[in-house]
Amino acid sequence: MAANHLTLYRERLRSAHEAVALIPSGAKIAMPLAAGQPPAVLAALAERARAGAIENVRLHYLLCTGIAGTSVFEHDLRDRIIPMSYFHGAVERALDKRRLAETLPAVDLVPCHFSQVPRSLVEHVGVDTLIATVSPMDSDGNFSLGISTDYSATVSRKPGIRLILEVNPNMPYVRGNCMIPVSSVTALVENDASLPALAPAPRSEVDDAIGAIIAGLVDDGDCLQMGIGALPDAVCAGLSQHRHLGIHTEMMTPGLAALIKAGMVDNSRKQTHLGRSIFTFALGDKPLYDFLNNNPDVEAHPVDYVNNPFVIAQNDRVVSVNATLQIDLNGACNSEFVNGRQFSATGGQVDFVRGAYASRGGRSIIACHATAAKGTLSRIVPTLTGPVTTPRNDIHIIVTEYGWANLKGKSVAERAKALIALAHPDFREGLDRAAHEAGFYAPA
Repeated sequence: MAANHLTLYRERLRSAHEAVALIPSGAKIAMPLAAGQPPAVLAALAERARAGAIENVRLHYLLCTGIAGTSVFEHDLRDRIIPMSYFHGAVERALDKRRLAETLPAVDLVPCHFSQVPRSLVEHVGVDTLIATVSPMDSDGNFSLGISTDYSATVSRKPGIRLILEVNPNMPYVRGNCMIPVSSVTALVENDASLPALAPAPRSEVDDAIGAIIAGLVDDGDCLQMGIGALPDAVCAGLSQHRHLGIHTEMMTPGLAALIKAGMVDNSRKQTHLGRSIFTFALGDKPLYDFLNNNPDVEAHPVDYVNNPFVIAQNDRVVSVNATLQIDLNGACNSEFVNGRQFSATGGQVDFVRGAYASRGGRSIIACHATAAKGTLSRIVPTLTGPVTTPRNDIHIIVTEYGWANLKGKSVAERAKALIALAHPDFREGLDRAAHEAGFYAPA
């Protein structure tokens, strides 16, 4: 490691409290999603706000974890550090429950496709500070954003940005376009802390049934994108006999890593990044993080590249697999609202729905259980009870445990009939009646 890199490192080294003292009131801060959120910096920032030394700070992010939920987003700091969420999770849902009980406004959401979040932060919001966890510095004087490259890489390159990095030996050193040079850093904080882990969602028989259907729609040599949850995990489990698969995905999961380790993925038939699996963030367990550390076969890139539909479509035969919460009889999907409240957000679903379909031979798959609430509600509904996440014009293939349907080229009437056939039998008569009443087709 060059002496000048070490000199710069030492010059920028601060305690967490010294580092956050550089952040003024009124700051617009961005932090990475999930494992990239820096615990020591966030704890010090919360202490500073609680002491009344800082106020009116807006903190912009996707997918908060308990790291922020138990520090800067504590209920008593709500008027001093304001969460600006691009994607809700368990932390925001818990905050909303408490706020609702006190007749306070819910946590605010910035609607945005994941691919457009970097531009939103840099151009429209005008963030002035980035706080992030990074890997230790390499011999070239660079820190890797590791498993939380996401929008942070692009934000870190904004001219004049205030960069406060928490150096953590547990953050994997991931290769790719995810480096921050020490020369651009404002302050460094050292902290040895475990990274947040995501326990695998328990898979049900329904998940496995849907996974088997989707696995049957995947061919050798296809390029995969998988979302989060039990359904994508079930799909990965069903691909054990496939060969020469590729990966270009926003999220690297333990299921995808298992396919790489077992030899089903070799990225030999991709048109971009031949031989390498591409992602923008990872969330899973320690074995996943160990697998990604300094692995020459995987690369992390900014989300405005990975999730750009034009970039996605440069690979042939991209298969994207994502889950939804509701599908109406036109084929439109609500993937983010439950019981009239924000539950998650758009994320990268539309990015990959469009990118996969635009690729040569590509397929975009949206999957869901046919029912919710222990079988008392149909996920296929006459009308959505939340916003349209993925419009009907973009929908390609829908899968439930009752089969699959290709909606491309189908009329409204044909779509309704195809979707009703994918609903639970207990709800088909009511859905058919609703389709008649809506004028989709005449009664038989």
